[in-house]
Amino acid sequence: MNQEKAYKILALQKGISNNEAKELIDSGLVFAKGQKVSIARALMSINTKFNVQELPKPNVIFEDENLIAINKPAFLSSEKISEMYKFPLLHRLDKETSGVLLLVKNEEFAKHAIDEFKHMRVDKIYVAVVKGIVSEEMTINEPILTLKSKGGAISKISKDGKEAVSYVSPLMVIGKKTLVKVAIKTGRTHQIRLHLSSIQTPILGDEKYGKNRANRMYLHAYSIGILGYKFKTAIPKDFNDLGFEISNKFEI
Repeated sequence: MNQEKAYKILALQKGISNNEAKELIDSGLVFAKGQKVSIARALMSINTKFNVQELPKPNVIFEDENLIAINKPAFLSSEKISEMYKFPLLHRLDKETSGVLLLVKNEEFAKHAIDEFKHMRVDKIYVAVVKGIVSEEMTINEPILTLKSKGGAISKISKDGKEAVSYVSPLMVIGKKTLVKVAIKTGRTHQIRLHLSSIQTPILGDEKYGKNRANRMYLHAYSIGILGYKFKTAIPKDFNDLGFEISNKFEI
């Protein structure tokens, strides 16, 4: 069977450059035979047919002289949004995480806001779909150590790590999946992903910590409160693809 690297086949099929094809695959937008193509250099049959999802567009929730609150779609990196709106990030969301992302517009506000994060005075609520049944509220209090390398950051639970606390509450159960609310004060790298995986209920689509694949990682930054500001975004419609019936009026 004739094989070629996935990005090269995709580039030929779509009439785009190799770099553009790689970027689409790296963004998690390319599927073949119903499965996400995760490795751009993976060898595949030259007859493979690809489906490419359209990249969703971010939108502004709120803007004033201090900040811009963005509704970030999955598959678009925080850094890319910073480039698009030409203001620096106050914090980051993982590429496949959707939800509220804040950009800062002046140094004075940025200084105060960073201080709020440092002293754990920021209220953050996320929603996630996890594999397994979560039937009661729980607190996960496990320190996290983050190691950084050229391949990106990876975190692990370690007594040598920094304090990390996640408050988990079940919202809906469908089959063997649970929609959960996770409130955090600490914001360690990959905290929610690691904590949920540590109790054997990994986030659906979290390949790094949950070792499972899906159309996306089902984690959404639902709301954030800082320095008198409070923003929230509706849970994305693609959560309903899993069988949950979440309307735009759904409130946590």
